[in-house]
Amino acid sequence: MRPDWDQYFMEMAEHAKTRSTCSRRQVGAVIVKNKRILSTGYNGAPSGTAHCLDIGCMREKLGIPSGERHELCRGLHAEQNAIIQAAYHGVSIEGATLYASLQPCVLCAKMAINAGIVKIVFKGNYPDALSMEMLKEAGIELIQFDNI
Repeated sequence: MRPDWDQYFMEMAEHAKTRSTCSRRQVGAVIVKNKRILSTGYNGAPSGTAHCLDIGCMREKLGIPSGERHELCRGLHAEQNAIIQAAYHGVSIEGATLYASLQPCVLCAKMAINAGIVKIVFKGNYPDALSMEMLKEAGIELIQFDNI
């Protein structure tokens, strides 16, 4: 059966997460406008630096729960990488939709708001109520996807 657009792009976000180098959780993101992919991202360490899969996870070693102390993580989130890749290549994402295999955290939410994202379609939940509050306050359309 032919997938609708949301399913199509969410499947791409799910596929992007297979490149993740995070040892705790794999997340993928795709930024789309007018049914065209503008950028993709997955979570992992910055280019040219050691991957957590290779050297271990500091947050895991310290017993830090999911959703806390992001500053102690070597990696960037999938949404951050997708936004950065668009900027790096000079691609405007104003008015675009972000597809993510997980609900964005508050850091990613703030970046999406300021980058001009107007809609976020996400799959899984993340323990970050402030993220959802800020996205709603900014008028971003939120759709929790449960079709895959």
